[in-house]
Amino acid sequence: MILQSLVKLYEDLAAQGKIAPDGWGSVKTSFAVCLDENGAVTQLIPLVKEVVRGKKTVTVPQELRLPAPITKTSGKASNFLWENANYLLGIPKDETEKGCKDASERFAFCRDYHHSLLNDAASPTAQAILQFFDTWDVLGAADHPAVKNLMDDLRKGGNLTFRVNGKYAFEDPVLAAVWEEHYFKSNGETMQCLVTGKELPYELTHPKVKGVNGAQSSGASLVSFNAPAFCSYNREQNANAPVSKYAAFAYTSALNYLLADRDNVQHIGDASIVCWADGADPAYQSFSFEALFGDERQGYDIDAVRAAVARLAQGLPVEELGLEPEKTFYILGLSPNSSRLSVRFFLRDAFGNIMKNVNAHHDRMEIIKPANDRFSTIPLWALLSETVNPNSKDKAASPVLAGAVARAIFSGGPYPASLLESVMLRIHAERNITRGKAAIIKAYYLKNQSEGCPKEVLTVSLNENSTNVAYNLGRMFSVFEAIQEKANPGINSTIKDKYFNSAAASPATIFPVLDNLSQKHLRKLDERSQVYFGKTIGELKDKFGEAYPARLSLPEQGSFYLGYYHQTQKRYTKKEEN
Repeated sequence: MILQSLVKLYEDLAAQGKIAPDGWGSVKTSFAVCLDENGAVTQLIPLVKEVVRGKKTVTVPQELRLPAPITKTSGKASNFLWENANYLLGIPKDETEKGCKDASERFAFCRDYHHSLLNDAASPTAQAILQFFDTWDVLGAADHPAVKNLMDDLRKGGNLTFRVNGKYAFEDPVLAAVWEEHYFKSNGETMQCLVTGKELPYELTHPKVKGVNGAQSSGASLVSFNAPAFCSYNREQNANAPVSKYAAFAYTSALNYLLADRDNVQHIGDASIVCWADGADPAYQSFSFEALFGDERQGYDIDAVRAAVARLAQGLPVEELGLEPEKTFYILGLSPNSSRLSVRFFLRDAFGNIMKNVNAHHDRMEIIKPANDRFSTIPLWALLSETVNPNSKDKAASPVLAGAVARAIFSGGPYPASLLESVMLRIHAERNITRGKAAIIKAYYLKNQSEGCPKEVLTVSLNENSTNVAYNLGRMFSVFEAIQEKANPGINSTIKDKYFNSAAASPATIFPVLDNLSQKHLRKLDERSQVYFGKTIGELKDKFGEAYPARLSLPEQGSFYLGYYHQTQKRYTKKEEN
């Protein structure tokens, strides 16, 4: 399903002229080797462009549509009309390469390869290129006037291509025809393609996928068989699961196209996430990053996005953005795994259904927020950050947890238990209930229902009518904390520091102590405060009686934390109103 969807995306992009057709690829190219009609090198032109990355402006190689890159394994192999300086000019990768032998051999291989394709080509461009290969002095390459000032850059491994009399060689129709004839004739043995279902020449080693965060910079394989243990029936490499050369080129080209645009790649945990819609409509892709991840780079107004998501969730189109709920939408998360890629998750559904799941998630996460909180809705990255130790050097959430949470939100499935466990661990360690942690507890138990944390406590703000014991115990702890704070302003060690975790786990042991302390603190307050707090404590005790439960289960502790959070936010709200 993944490969079929990517092949369809490739065909949509190719039809729009956004991606190179079969046999051609987008190649990052650093230099153009300029030749005259006799094949003499006149100059090397840098091919770079400036792009903004974060706060910096950097120069990167231009991307040109060149003959498709070959898959290099061991041994020598050359691309057509382009290569690195090691092959195209015979320049060693570094000064220590002994006697330029390896570079000379690679240059000779590249020369013979071009002769095999261009000897019969009736084109002045072809003849100029062949004359270049026949006359170029490999041993004196470093001293050539066009080369010597660029040696450091050439040794970095950037690609070079030919320009003959001011025109790129790959633009010559004769050379383009030569390449396409060679490409399709050299396709070899045929088998039934598992992607297209057609009898076609298969690809023994698939092209590399580049741009996945944490994977090898030279690219990694999504599909590969590189050990005898994975092989059967004497089939080697990808002949064990035959994918045609066309399909292999198509799916990797589409994936590389998505990953090449950093503004449309989201990183969650160790996963690099890309999205697309049927027809390769960019409107869905750009909107989805704000809607799915809370990514503010796309320039959408947050309230407008929430309104659009709610409309799509109801099955209604958003005409001003060109979005239809019936459009099929895809979300793919890829993670690095040595020299391969692993699929963290893959979702395919109607765009409206995915937005419905996202909208339901935001509704579940909605909870009263502090005045200084800048998020109207909690984005995915902020949700995951609640599971991380704030004092840790590595601020990234667990990759497995991040992938499982993202999949649960987009598919509408239950939240993983590891999400609640991680938040509970952070609460026990920090003794603090943030808006994000309270929202996660509320959302988790709304989706993964439990009797210990019933719906009556899973509210946006304080539910004063709830009779849930654990919830009201949490509220009472917040009241005890408020009494101590008022009686001893600026105190260094509070009851929250000493008793919060044990109060949530073993109320019968801790609450009599807290009750006794609160009476001592009350005697320090004015009469009006004593009446107010005494009345509040009395009302809470009436909800569960004088007997405190011996222990609270994990769901009941969730109720306790929500009661504490709701009551605390009410305290702060009243302060601001006063």
